[in-house]
Amino acid sequence: MLSKINSATVFGVEAYIVEVEVDVRPGLPLFNIVGLPDTAVQESRERVRSAIKNSELEFPAQRITVNLAPADIKKEGPVFDLPIALGILAASGQLKSDLLAEYLIIGELSLDGSIKPVNGVLPIALMANKLGKKRLLVPQVNAKEAGIIEPLEVFPVTSLYQVVEFLNKKIALNPVMVDSQELFHKIYKDSYDQVDFSEVKGQEHAKRALEVAAAGGHNVIMIGPPGSGKTMLARRLPTILPSLTLEEAIEITKLYSIANLLPADTPLITERPFRAPHHTISNVGLIGGGKTPKPGEISLSHNGVLFLDELPEFSRSALESLRQPLEDGMVTISRSLNSVTYTASFMLVASLNPCPCGFLGDPVKTCTCSSSQIIKYRSKISGPLLDRIDIHIEVPRINSKEVMERKTVENSATIRERVESARLIQRERFSSEKIFCNAQMSKKQIEKYCFLDQNSKNLLYKAMDKLNLSNRAYDRILKVARTIADLEEAEDIKVSHLSEAIQYRSLDRKLWFY
Repeated sequence: MLSKINSATVFGVEAYIVEVEVDVRPGLPLFNIVGLPDTAVQESRERVRSAIKNSELEFPAQRITVNLAPADIKKEGPVFDLPIALGILAASGQLKSDLLAEYLIIGELSLDGSIKPVNGVLPIALMANKLGKKRLLVPQVNAKEAGIIEPLEVFPVTSLYQVVEFLNKKIALNPVMVDSQELFHKIYKDSYDQVDFSEVKGQEHAKRALEVAAAGGHNVIMIGPPGSGKTMLARRLPTILPSLTLEEAIEITKLYSIANLLPADTPLITERPFRAPHHTISNVGLIGGGKTPKPGEISLSHNGVLFLDELPEFSRSALESLRQPLEDGMVTISRSLNSVTYTASFMLVASLNPCPCGFLGDPVKTCTCSSSQIIKYRSKISGPLLDRIDIHIEVPRINSKEVMERKTVENSATIRERVESARLIQRERFSSEKIFCNAQMSKKQIEKYCFLDQNSKNLLYKAMDKLNLSNRAYDRILKVARTIADLEEAEDIKVSHLSEAIQYRSLDRKLWFY
């Protein structure tokens, strides 16, 4: 007898339907799975056999063939355990098959028949809703994650026996009721309440630059001696970023669900990511990849911040691999049989010392590095990579008087209000475009929204010639100037806005050539 069950799996960031076909017929006992299954799928034979027997059900001693269609796409993971088990039970007459077509079913089985959570449930729910599927059977732990997508009916299940009883109409299950908007506002909280910009003494220039960066979504690099506060500033940047929208939260949750980083008690991520990988990270860890391409740190920083501390300590190849994602907001990982594209629209925040010992140009300590050491240290950061970083900040040592001085300092909440006002202006400006902030503007959009009067043009021409800036740097200056104007709620870019933006580009030309 033949049975068919709808299931699904994830490849990259997209989910697709997999039809689980099970044929049970007389013959020598055999259990075979076809349809390009990987090792985890092949091993489901043992999990399914034990789960059925330990659920007080009968495993048929017949010839069993399972086909996972479409057969030309590789199937991975234990997500098909539950549909395979149900298909066997339906094909052997132990389960009524008239209801199976109404459900999309996923889940991993334990040997005792209990159902374990699986990865990628949110993208599967999004795909099911897009294709008009109305009902899902998912592990109980994943139910709220899938229930975010309305108007799906998501039924949480805990064991194989419970699912069989439900589909045989012997028990009733209630779908999970999740109001995504209510959930979003309920669990949104400021997780950065342990840190605040008011704790940073001095460095007003750097704090202003980070405010501009947050307001426009710009990339930032900070250069200064050890202990000047670069890391402290970077870790407080998320406290002034604008709140996530529900759509952005779903995009982030989707990636974390695929990467198996979504906490069991967090069906929806409502805080902007802040990722700070160690400098020993590999190219694959940073960009993504592997035998089965998985998202890397840049994708896990989507709609948030990627902080690279001690930038020259990262391998040059890893740093150069950032160039394309910084331009395009996505990364494509190609393998011999397929390619995967992950979103990677993130703010890059990097910090470094001016030299290996860290004290080049320091007024207190003397640099002990040779010219060759300094050149070798800086050579890991190429000019093209620097060109893609909008704002360069010099973070000098602060003196003891500033450290010990007690005075009222502007807190993160106050700065965030100005940032959110500037972002609101940008959302209205780009309402008909497919971008959300100034940093994402294309060449055409720069020409449209970054008008300069003659005085501003003259100033920019002089800066380009004197600082020997590239065409890409020219575009970056205009984007930053547009953000500074938005912070002041100015309709046009003025000379003062442009002057400040140029100031944020001068550091690499001043310091980078020894």
